[in-house]
Amino acid sequence: MTAPFLIGDQMTGGYGPVDILHGCTIAVEKGEIAVIVGPNGAGKSTAMKAVFGMLNLRSGHVRLDGEDITGLTPQARVAKGMAFVPQTQNIFTSMTVEENLEMGAFLRRDDIGATLEQVYHLFPILKAKRRQAAGELSGGQRQQVAVGRALMTQPKVLMLDEPTAGVSPIVMDELFDRIIEVARTGISILMVEQNARQALDIADKGYVLVQGANRFTDTGKALLADAEVRRSFLGG
Repeated sequence: MTAPFLIGDQMTGGYGPVDILHGCTIAVEKGEIAVIVGPNGAGKSTAMKAVFGMLNLRSGHVRLDGEDITGLTPQARVAKGMAFVPQTQNIFTSMTVEENLEMGAFLRRDDIGATLEQVYHLFPILKAKRRQAAGELSGGQRQQVAVGRALMTQPKVLMLDEPTAGVSPIVMDELFDRIIEVARTGISILMVEQNARQALDIADKGYVLVQGANRFTDTGKALLADAEVRRSFLGG
């Protein structure tokens, strides 16, 4: 059996002496969507930050396309093809939309014009507002800027921490539609999401974490159909 494209394998660690993750494994295949769900304090965001190198692991490994990247900094992981969109403070509010997107391409030395047009095709509202300060946008539009900026790095893996936090249900559905489109281009999506039912509905793979450990792992559809998952984590 071939290894997943990206895997945080048996990760144990935290931000200080106390471990938050306990043998947690998170993986995503190329061009697929993997969603991490679970109750508050379950270690969802911590697991994703561990995969991105934002905390030290006491044990376990992170591998990207067969390469062990456990010891690499987040910046080095970006150069390897990983992009991370945090939940908050993920745009430059005083810069225009287009300036924000251009900042996403800071590592690139080639022509970014084609990628910029791809982002505008994915998020047409950003093209219409490209000269506007990003801080003047709605919450949903700001999230589009944040995701678009991450896509400007031409990532192999796009990691999203609570991308629909604080947006309306209509905007959430639109963001999820765009995330599906991104995955169809071959980019792997790893996402932490509070809206568990809707996220699992679009997920190829789902991970339910409890107290920093894997409780359930299956396809999104299978987890939605699991009576115990529904009762314990999806409100029935």
